[in-house]
Amino acid sequence: MENQNQGKLSALLPIGVFLVIFLGAGIIFQDFYAMPAIVAFLIALFVAFLQNRKVSFDEKVKIIAQGVGEENIITMSLIFLCAGAFSGAVTAAGGVDSTVNLGLSLIPAHFIVAGLFIISCFISVSMGTSMGTIAALAPIAVGVSNEAGFPMAVCIASVVCGAMFGDNLSMISDTTIAAVKTQGCEMKDKFKANFLIVLPAAVITIVFFWFVTRDMSYNIASGEYNLFQVIPYLVVLIGALIGINVFLVLIAGTVLSIVVGVWTGTIAVSEMFTVMGDGVTSMYDITVISIIVACIVSLVRANGGIQFILDLIKSRIRGKRGAQAGIAALALLVDLCTANNTVAIVMSGPIAKEICDEFGVEPKRSASLLDMFTSVGQGLIPYGAQLLSAATLTGLTPFDMMPYLIYPILMAVCGIGAIIISKR
Repeated sequence: MENQNQGKLSALLPIGVFLVIFLGAGIIFQDFYAMPAIVAFLIALFVAFLQNRKVSFDEKVKIIAQGVGEENIITMSLIFLCAGAFSGAVTAAGGVDSTVNLGLSLIPAHFIVAGLFIISCFISVSMGTSMGTIAALAPIAVGVSNEAGFPMAVCIASVVCGAMFGDNLSMISDTTIAAVKTQGCEMKDKFKANFLIVLPAAVITIVFFWFVTRDMSYNIASGEYNLFQVIPYLVVLIGALIGINVFLVLIAGTVLSIVVGVWTGTIAVSEMFTVMGDGVTSMYDITVISIIVACIVSLVRANGGIQFILDLIKSRIRGKRGAQAGIAALALLVDLCTANNTVAIVMSGPIAKEICDEFGVEPKRSASLLDMFTSVGQGLIPYGAQLLSAATLTGLTPFDMMPYLIYPILMAVCGIGAIIISKR
């Protein structure tokens, strides 16, 4: 292969092909999910194989095998599958419904919309999925709007904001898993660093939703809940925070969810493995995409593409602050192009890691910036899955919600502020 120390713009062609195909299909069909990301990535991989004919096909296969076999890629894929098993089991056990109803029973009537944001934060941190959170809470947001007269856009925006809070911070979120593993840091370290940055944004968001609905109140009738069904979430959350191995935490959470589900009658004994399998299956797409992206990045790096980007960045930035700003901008830009924050992290993560090594940025800071700024983009773009899902479930358009989506904006402000006050 070409010397990796020699940057080459042409080596980035596969990434360019992916963006042109993916974005082009979205624009032409007015649907950014008309072209499955995995298909676009496979085409990009084919292009990568066609480059540099001085290297044989067998040698290129060895290069991508080394890339895919890298410890972080394998670990990331396995964690994806374990997280899927936990999510499937705890949802089937009734954990989501019980947690939502418990939260609603504790919220004061005059605080209901701000309370929806808080519940959404907890659910998304516990479930590790913004899409699942929106699907679970959107009907409640609709009910609150219809019964109390709150604007529908405000109610669903509070849910979306909370969903993006957890998508960014949850230790079983695919975005967090990807960010941590591509940067080589511990989940608890990333969580602590990330949480301190976004906490002001969350507090201001709570005040905002309380303020815009302060003159109204609504006595919501919460459904039944079972505290035992909430326990698996707490076990996973606390276990990950205190530093227990993530595999052990997820396995323990999955087993506990099955036990609770069988005991409470929400999971039949014959369905124990089915609910786990359904959860694992839901993670297939992102797992396969991660593997294909690792293949592409391996060839791009070997051809000098990564080095070209690093040389370009180094020519324009100086010191740690500039490096962090470059990582943030890269993450946001890739998310705007892919409309998928996990894919954006998987794509930009290896480049961010090289930048960290070059400029001495801590891995936990880099992982936080990747996760934050891809979540910023995902929480604001009208063609992202989160806003499209919320719009479909409420009958609104993404543009109706956007004036109230202040959390992603405040998260960006906090992220930029953290970069500015960091050491040079």
